[in-house]
Amino acid sequence: MAALDLTRSGACFADGPVGRIEMLVDVPRGEALGLALIAHPQPLQGGTAQHKIVQLLARALADAGWLVVRPHFRGVAGSAGVHDAGLGETEDLLALYRQLRAARPELRCALLGFSFGAFVQARVASALLAANAAPWRICLAGMPSGEVEGGRRYDTPTELPDALVVHGELDTRVPLGAVLDWARPQGRPVVVVPGADHFFTGRLHILRQLVLTHLSV
Repeated sequence: MAALDLTRSGACFADGPVGRIEMLVDVPRGEALGLALIAHPQPLQGGTAQHKIVQLLARALADAGWLVVRPHFRGVAGSAGVHDAGLGETEDLLALYRQLRAARPELRCALLGFSFGAFVQARVASALLAANAAPWRICLAGMPSGEVEGGRRYDTPTELPDALVVHGELDTRVPLGAVLDWARPQGRPVVVVPGADHFFTGRLHILRQLVLTHLSV
């Protein structure tokens, strides 16, 4: 397995369980403060690493000094494989996470995800916690849990201490009540953005600031 080249912004590839994983890298101007791995929304609905919310967060974090990696999920762009409902995608991100840690072991790591990507990152974080290799920070926005629009069902891990979970009050794709049902048994706090839909339309600046604040603590 070749070492990752994280010195230049742009597209590059990592080795995954079913073939290569294409990822977009955003390199900060100065010394990196940390490494952020951002997961994109549902590929079956057109989600890619170039989704506007993923790009917004990547740009904000790179400007703040973070080295940012945005992988394409299975079957998207140049990534091998086919969509696997979050199971294979979790394996891919765990493999990528290990490679990123090997490439830059001195950097603290944060996991971020939006929508389907948040579900996958919740699974990744849960696996890392079980292996006593917890990421430094976790940020999950528009995270699906239970049954959501379209009849899909998500069994989202609940053991995610200190995770920033952000949700729109008016989200119709993933109703707020579903996320509160996920949070209630463990007493997990959820940051609700008033008036926001699933894509935080008109309120992306709030999501951006919440993430930056969580990663600056």
